[in-house]
Amino acid sequence: MPYALIALAILHETADPLYIMSKQIDRQKNNLIYMHTVTSYREMSTFIDIPWQIYANDPMWIPPLRLERRLHFSRFNPFLEHAKWQAWIAYKGKQPVGRISAQVDTLHRQRYGADTGHFGSLECVNDSEVFVKLMHTAEIWLAEQGTRHVTGPFNLSINQECGILVEGFETPPVVMMPHSPKWYGPLLEQCGYQPAKDLLAYWIAVDFEPPRIMRTVIQKFSKQIKLRTLRRDKFSEEMEILRDIFNDAWSENWGFVPFTQSEFAELGNSLRWLVPSEYIQIAEVEEVPVAFMAALPNLNEIFAQLNGNLFPTGWLRLIRQLKSNKVQTARIPLMGVRKQFHNTPLGMALAFTVINAPREIGIARGIKKVELSWILEDNKAMRNILESIGGKEYKRYRLYKKAL
Repeated sequence: MPYALIALAILHETADPLYIMSKQIDRQKNNLIYMHTVTSYREMSTFIDIPWQIYANDPMWIPPLRLERRLHFSRFNPFLEHAKWQAWIAYKGKQPVGRISAQVDTLHRQRYGADTGHFGSLECVNDSEVFVKLMHTAEIWLAEQGTRHVTGPFNLSINQECGILVEGFETPPVVMMPHSPKWYGPLLEQCGYQPAKDLLAYWIAVDFEPPRIMRTVIQKFSKQIKLRTLRRDKFSEEMEILRDIFNDAWSENWGFVPFTQSEFAELGNSLRWLVPSEYIQIAEVEEVPVAFMAALPNLNEIFAQLNGNLFPTGWLRLIRQLKSNKVQTARIPLMGVRKQFHNTPLGMALAFTVINAPREIGIARGIKKVELSWILEDNKAMRNILESIGGKEYKRYRLYKKAL
């Protein structure tokens, strides 16, 4: 019978040693992990898209804008004026299952030693073998650049997204803050990495009641401090003022690397049309700018609806929701008081003043809560200020280190 002959043929083929061997090789190829260096536009597209796979089942993840990520990882990023980097994709068979970058920063090496380097842009499925392969590949490249002390993740520098989320997985990240699966921290430690520094994020209700000490200090120095908003007609000059204050204020903080003029200008230009002038408050003493606070509407509330795409209609939704004040949360990513005022009563008054200033503005624009991030865990002075006005620590990010 034909059916019997077909069955015998199939049985013979599947019992054939060469057939069995070819299937075993196919299975091995499908399980083989290999690293691919990103060198082309198409490969960078794959690199950018990997998080959509990693976070497919994580409702807290907010897809970034693909266009913004494309620019961030391009030669136009001003960070690359003083740094170099390389990116890789991990494949299991034909399937991309992870990514990583490694970078060395001349400005960082000038401050902390010529043997420093960083890893970043880390995303990986829950597979220790893939994770080890990613880290090992980055470490080999860093060692070739003379690196002996690695820290990370930095995407691509400490002035951009950084850290692994280790607490606060149950809430989505705010704009320009990272999100991570729970397995990243443990897998990094299995690769020999140790905690280097923890970064904290605080939630604060906009309608908080200023505590007595805050009201007293602000009142005491009210005649010395003049508060103003950003002058858009002198935008470039204002950006330089903010950069100078920030670099001075943060110069003694752990891991500090100064913003270059082009980096801060690029940051300002990218947010220029998205941030109202009153969201940037500048405090002056004797008509000299000495402190500032910059807030951002939490664009992630809108990005969550766009799946990474501004076109064809995403940009219209973005503008419409910003103009209609539908965004209910915000973030304060930049704040600083000049170093000469640190640990002084006037310095405390300046900090209180720029923190207190956005309350009425936020309420008028429908903002309910604000995230202040990130704050170094050992920055007790700032943490005390935030907690005194009702701030609650709700997320913790961790940077790791390893000696090669």
